[in-house]
Amino acid sequence: MANPDTFDVAVVGGGLVGAAIAYGLVRGGVRVALLDEGDIAYRASRGNFGLVWVQGKGLGLAPYSNWTQLSARRWPELAALLRADADIDVALEQPGGFHPCLSERELEVRVQTLTRLFAQPGLEAYPFEVLDHAALADRIPGIGSAVVGGTYTRLDGHVNALKLLRALHAGFGKHGGTYLPNTRTERLQSSGGRFVLEARATRCARRRSCWPRAWATCISRPRSGCRAGSPAAGTDPGAGAGPALPAPSARDAAPDRRGHGADRRFAGRGGLRRHRRPGRAGNACGPRAAHVPALRDVRINRTWAALRVMSPDGFPVHEQSRAQPGAFLATCHSGVTLAAAHALNARR
Repeated sequence: MANPDTFDVAVVGGGLVGAAIAYGLVRGGVRVALLDEGDIAYRASRGNFGLVWVQGKGLGLAPYSNWTQLSARRWPELAALLRADADIDVALEQPGGFHPCLSERELEVRVQTLTRLFAQPGLEAYPFEVLDHAALADRIPGIGSAVVGGTYTRLDGHVNALKLLRALHAGFGKHGGTYLPNTRTERLQSSGGRFVLEARATRCARRRSCWPRAWATCISRPRSGCRAGSPAAGTDPGAGAGPALPAPSARDAAPDRRGHGADRRFAGRGGLRRHRRPGRAGNACGPRAAHVPALRDVRINRTWAALRVMSPDGFPVHEQSRAQPGAFLATCHSGVTLAAAHALNARR
């Protein structure tokens, strides 16, 4: 009889990155354990804007852009699988995305940045449009007069991030995955070609389990600091919220048609401990009211925040440990965007 505490793969971290990888592996017939620290973690998975965003990513690392594009194109496939496995509609929409600019110089730099991005060897270029104020106003009624123009690409979109996290966990369980909530992994070591993970349950005794291979969504605190993802804000759709973007924007700006807008700042090593004042979150729509002036009169009825881990160069990390071959680190600040790539390309 197989040891119930022995698995083919252990995934440490039950957020969007870990859950997507675990879901993809278990769908492929791999025996997987998902160790999840729980709500005491500063989950970006529960405090983000839900963007599936391609535009502008990958300057300095062409494969990141290609990987992002692949994931965006495969997102409809993932959404369909989650609907079938978990009976949850993650509300995927991919109408394209806008990047509004408030000066001619800003628009010029934006176009130059995208041009440099597409000039990189090996990068799969995608079409983008440069819109002046009139063209942007035609697509976004109520756009502010201070917006001189912007860029638009067709691959961008968004999902309901909370439903996505729930669907990944439900799909993982349906395919026989073992979920270990409220479990903090404290030590990883190899022994006889296998891995031994020491994990402490926050509500029960210490346990020891073995796995031949291990994935981790985050195994150390970031040296370069973190970005405080969001604070995001939800406007009251029934309280005269005014115009909303018909498609998402990566700018910390207007709410989309669901009433969600966002703000963000670099939090540094102190993380959220340095930014616990509610004022910043409560004013999440204010700093970008120039994009859509009606935001000045919006009533905020809920706010939330989370800690988003980001590497120094902003690129994701998918790396095998040199000290512990067979153990991998998978972390990124694009957990929503790359969820399809993580889930549909997961292999043991």
